[in-house]
Amino acid sequence: MKPVRDNHARETASSAVDRRTFLQTTLAGTGLLAARCSNTTMNTLHLCPFRFDVTPPLGHSLCGGWIQPVVGVDDPLEGIGFVLLGLDKPIVICVVDWTGILNAAHITWRQALAEAAGTTPERVALHSVHPHNAPFACLDAQEIVAQYPELPPTLDLAFFQSCVERSQDAVRKALNQPRQVTAVAHGQVRVEKVASNRRILGPDGKVGTQRGSSSRNPEHHRLPEGVIDPWLKTVAFYDNDRKVAACHYYACHPMSYYGDGRVSADFCGLARRQRQREEPDCLHLYFNGCGGNVGAGKYNDGSKPMRRVLTERMYQAITLSEADLRPEPVESIDWRTAPFLPEPHPRFDAGEIAARIADPSRSVVQRNRPSFTLAYLRRFARGDPIVVSSLQVNDISMLHLPGECFVEYQLRAQEMRPERFVATAAYGDDGPWYIPTKEAYPQGGYEVSVAWCDPKVDELLTTAVRGLLIS
Repeated sequence: MKPVRDNHARETASSAVDRRTFLQTTLAGTGLLAARCSNTTMNTLHLCPFRFDVTPPLGHSLCGGWIQPVVGVDDPLEGIGFVLLGLDKPIVICVVDWTGILNAAHITWRQALAEAAGTTPERVALHSVHPHNAPFACLDAQEIVAQYPELPPTLDLAFFQSCVERSQDAVRKALNQPRQVTAVAHGQVRVEKVASNRRILGPDGKVGTQRGSSSRNPEHHRLPEGVIDPWLKTVAFYDNDRKVAACHYYACHPMSYYGDGRVSADFCGLARRQRQREEPDCLHLYFNGCGGNVGAGKYNDGSKPMRRVLTERMYQAITLSEADLRPEPVESIDWRTAPFLPEPHPRFDAGEIAARIADPSRSVVQRNRPSFTLAYLRRFARGDPIVVSSLQVNDISMLHLPGECFVEYQLRAQEMRPERFVATAAYGDDGPWYIPTKEAYPQGGYEVSVAWCDPKVDELLTTAVRGLLIS
């Protein structure tokens, strides 16, 4: 594999403009560009499970470098996925126990997985679970802060490349151990006492208070859950009566507590791992849905014992979602993709942000964090699209979205196809950071302050989702 920066060639200004113009024209209205492929010989469908370690070393930055770096490991981090064979070209679906994978890091890793699987990058869906005591990988942001030796790195490039190479090795090994897929099933269960909406509006219609992933404010515990998706969904693949892989989906920030330098996949990762121990012959994957404005703050006081409580609640939900799985023969399968490149919000000025990063009088956080904003502005200028995708199997749609989408996008997707079982994974390419709805922008709040995109992102993403779900 080439060094990670070599995989992300810089485009000329003119080609970037041409590509961006093409994307914006194609995505306008109903003219969505969607690449589709169907499998006509179901008896050739195979699934190749893989997993690899992505635990950061001592001293590595966590959550982008604005919390304590690694001082120890409570539980290891993993990348987990599978290659689906039997379509025109292989499909790769992978989820990593990291805070996020952004911009060139996401593009590079997808290219590497595609190379290992013998496919193309647009046929790779790569997601993060989003625990915060974990790496936040943006090659572009690291390139920016590396100009200033006094700033700590946001990402160890050698470590990142080692993880990418381990993922390739895992894929190549998996291709030698394919498992037949003859059937698919889906199930869901309501999760009790985990998720609640983070943004609490005041009488003026603006965000008055945030209860986040944890809260010790009794008022936050008293208030209702608000707008969430209470269902944990599972999509499972079978070889006759043997379950080969189970994909679990739930929309909620997956942190019980963080910031102590102790690496952990946190309660969602721990629940998945517990289920994996029970079924070692079935690959279990956990995807965070559109949880950008959803956390556990109503039910979580941030104490260490609550991690165990939340883990048990998620484990019970995962188990119960599988209780009534009814495998049905795979009769149709379809992979769809669409390019997506939302404009940055006009309030962000690249020159002003660069000056803040260069200012030695500012704190590390005040300099490191803006590098992620500048990284997205430069990405947009290059015209490097985000790819959204869906895998349609029988009456199931597995939807793959970018960034920290608000839960409303997930609920809209389900409303678009109420006759189908729509399972949504967000936290794909995390370059845009938060993706609020257009209604949320004037409400303010933390999420809007770190949403790099213009409010028009709502219409663009909704149009893309509609194209992926509706034939």
